[in-house]
Amino acid sequence: MSSADSSWLHDVRSPTWQRRVPGDRRSLFGIGKAFRRAASLPERPRPPPPEPPPAVPVLKQDNLFHPYTKSPIPRIRRRAAFIKTNAHCPHPDHHMIKLPAYRNAEQRLPRPGNPTLPPALVDFECPYCGIPVYCSDSHWADHYEEHLELCDILRQINEDDHDLHSGREFPEFMFAGPRVVEEALINFTNWDTFNYTRDFEAINEMRPMRQATRILTYPATIASIVSELSPYNLRKGGRLTPDGSRSFSALRYSLHPPKDGAGKDMKSLKPRAPAMRIFVLGARAESSLPRHAWMQLSCIFPRVAFHLIFIGPESMMGREKELPLPERTPANPFGAVVEDRLGGWTKISTFVEYYQTLHESGLFHPFDPYLDCFVLYHPGLGHPATAHEWEPAIPQLLSTKVPIIVTGYTEYDMYRDRYWVDEVAKGEYDVLLEPGENRFRSLRWDLSDVDPQDVSAGNWGVWAFRGKRYEAVVKD
Repeated sequence: MSSADSSWLHDVRSPTWQRRVPGDRRSLFGIGKAFRRAASLPERPRPPPPEPPPAVPVLKQDNLFHPYTKSPIPRIRRRAAFIKTNAHCPHPDHHMIKLPAYRNAEQRLPRPGNPTLPPALVDFECPYCGIPVYCSDSHWADHYEEHLELCDILRQINEDDHDLHSGREFPEFMFAGPRVVEEALINFTNWDTFNYTRDFEAINEMRPMRQATRILTYPATIASIVSELSPYNLRKGGRLTPDGSRSFSALRYSLHPPKDGAGKDMKSLKPRAPAMRIFVLGARAESSLPRHAWMQLSCIFPRVAFHLIFIGPESMMGREKELPLPERTPANPFGAVVEDRLGGWTKISTFVEYYQTLHESGLFHPFDPYLDCFVLYHPGLGHPATAHEWEPAIPQLLSTKVPIIVTGYTEYDMYRDRYWVDEVAKGEYDVLLEPGENRFRSLRWDLSDVDPQDVSAGNWGVWAFRGKRYEAVVKD
């Protein structure tokens, strides 16, 4: 190539492009004056970056059923291996290692007889549901009628698990934003009316609906109870008690404030009320939900600021790399992780600590029944493995006199917690909401990896209580 020819070269010393100019010479120690910046010359248009190829689903919607041990998803195969090393065969010929802990446990106890075999781990997968449930095919066949009560649900769980790992797009997780018309009322009768009046994109199939409600059940459960449009009321079957009506009316007074004429310009600014504090105790999976799921509370109550406070030793489990725990300093003595730029006047604080420690320090005092509320998602208050951790916290919670909302995985789990609270604090609390099925429970079923017979749904049941208030009586 002659010196009169021009070519585009890339200068390794600079991200800009250079052009060889005719008549320049090379120097002894490199390019030197031979290349001169041509900032004034028009740059050659660069080709646009290639678009990434569309994601190819690993599994199609008509190919979601696979036995757990032969699943094309490695994570599900690892789950099958865990089940086989921890779950025991439920056949009555085996000695039981524990009582069943699921709904209608009394009806599902083993048939009368004399068990002669020691406990055995599950190894045989039901050909219809694809989940290891019995130690052998003979025990599965002999116990087939009992297994049929759960077989359809287990197959649904199998397909939903494979759907989550199928690689498809999940438009059902694109939740609705703020309401365009604030005066448009939200119907809390059930999931269908809620999604419709909240302007969610239509979900026309049950599987996407189950996946979406598995996440939305956490904020929707709170909103359905504290809203002035709550489906729980004082009428027969409404489950709300007179004490509950008084307690939740205080919260609703703050959640539905009158319009004060405030605007966005400086002249129309008005003082704002303090944030509504929602304490989520014993937080686990709910603390790692996508933040736009918790933002639904701000969309439902647009004129209220929220401060969500997750408390529990497992509240940051699996999120250490995403949000490293800060050092404990005099300004932050408990190492709280604070997320305060979420939009919609929502703030989230996470404490990897037991609640009783924070309560004794007075960090959150004073408590206001108009602005504070406790929520316990599947706390296991009466579970033998966790009851001792909750026992010192119950008197502290009752002393705050603010509502305490409790959910349970199953009917059995919910009533076990209810009876345990009655034993620990009998006569010291008022029931605000009678135990019963949650209208906004997760529609997706889950199974326990240590007992495939234990089938549950997120937030299946809900009830509420608070510390007893003693009315003042004036005597003449």
